[in-house]
Amino acid sequence: MTDTRMNEFRDYRTRMNNRIGDIDHLGIKRFFSLDSGAYRDQALDSKTKELLGLVASTVLRCNDCIDYHLEKSISEGWSDDELYDALNVALVVGGSIVIPHFRHAVETIDILRAEQAGTSN
Repeated sequence: MTDTRMNEFRDYRTRMNNRIGDIDHLGIKRFFSLDSGAYRDQALDSKTKELLGLVASTVLRCNDCIDYHLEKSISEGWSDDELYDALNVALVVGGSIVIPHFRHAVETIDILRAEQAGTSN
């Protein structure tokens, strides 16, 4: 069942972020703080920054990052057409090597929209 993929992703991410939070290392703590701070409203709003994160994650071919930014982007209110347009930019910038990650992103959008609708894929 495809929605299991997102539940497993969320559970793993939460569990491991909690574990990493237990590590007493200043550099690690600073990086996680820097990462969180980068997505706060400043000259660009957080909604736009999530879309930028999605594009960068797709070009960098990180499916976990794609899932994270899609979940945030959808919760911020981006429509499917807007997400597809952003993913098109990633495809043009990244080239054909991005196609498998584009597929992954489309599947994730479908899963997240099914969750919103209260159905499962």
